[in-house]
Amino acid sequence: MLSLLMSMILVVQTIAVMELQVPDQPVVALHGEDVTLNCSFSHSNPFNLSDLSVFWQLTDTKRSVHGYRDGHDQLADQAESFANRTSLFSTQLGTGNASLLLRRVAVADEGSYTCFVRVRDYSIAALLLQVAAPYSKPVVTLEPESNLRPGDEVALTCVAYSGYPVGDVIWQDGSGRNLTDNITTSVVANEEGLFTMTSILTAVLEPNSTYSCRLINPLLGEEGYAFVTITGQNVKFPAVALWVTIGLAVCLLVLLVALAAVCRRKIKESCEEARREAMTLLKS
Repeated sequence: MLSLLMSMILVVQTIAVMELQVPDQPVVALHGEDVTLNCSFSHSNPFNLSDLSVFWQLTDTKRSVHGYRDGHDQLADQAESFANRTSLFSTQLGTGNASLLLRRVAVADEGSYTCFVRVRDYSIAALLLQVAAPYSKPVVTLEPESNLRPGDEVALTCVAYSGYPVGDVIWQDGSGRNLTDNITTSVVANEEGLFTMTSILTAVLEPNSTYSCRLINPLLGEEGYAFVTITGQNVKFPAVALWVTIGLAVCLLVLLVALAAVCRRKIKESCEEARREAMTLLKS
């Protein structure tokens, strides 16, 4: 009984000396870049690498990310999506560094990772990996681009490409008034999982107005900005009014020509009458 109690005490003491340390905050990695998932352990007693086992796996699905045992990598069960993209810092394992290097980070890598370390006893800890990608500079376009009058309803479109995660879009006018309540935003993912964000603002046109679009990446804190200014040159005569004006001008020209012809005929008739009267006076 005493020996059993002593064994239990020794086990408790052994477990107590193993501590794992992982980041408390999510690890943010840039899409396409490499990232280190930090995991370190402390052990009070010296050990051989042949006694060390390190396993990384996805917390939710339990899929194997990387394994190390008996002094060698153990990758037979590694998930295919991680093939040729993971490694441990082998020269630092003896000093307690069980961190994982993950190369060419993809959106699909995002999630919780569990670090398992065993040296006679074992300990586990989990950390969260988040993926981020900066968006391209936003571009703002106006529809329609011409034949506009004050009071017309226009659609302003703000587009940014290849970012992650979904960004926050803020529309403002020239006075800084927030117009975000009047927008419609759509998100489309490409084959890499990166997003194209399209935001459409519907506004009533005012001459000499400025509309701006800001897109903020919540993980990177980066902000893209674009704006469009609609000046008086953009507010053109509507096509219908233009044709009406041309028609009136043609009618006026025809009337003037007709009036000139009538006046010319009247003048000619007056001249003929005056000539006849003069001839009559001469005869008499």
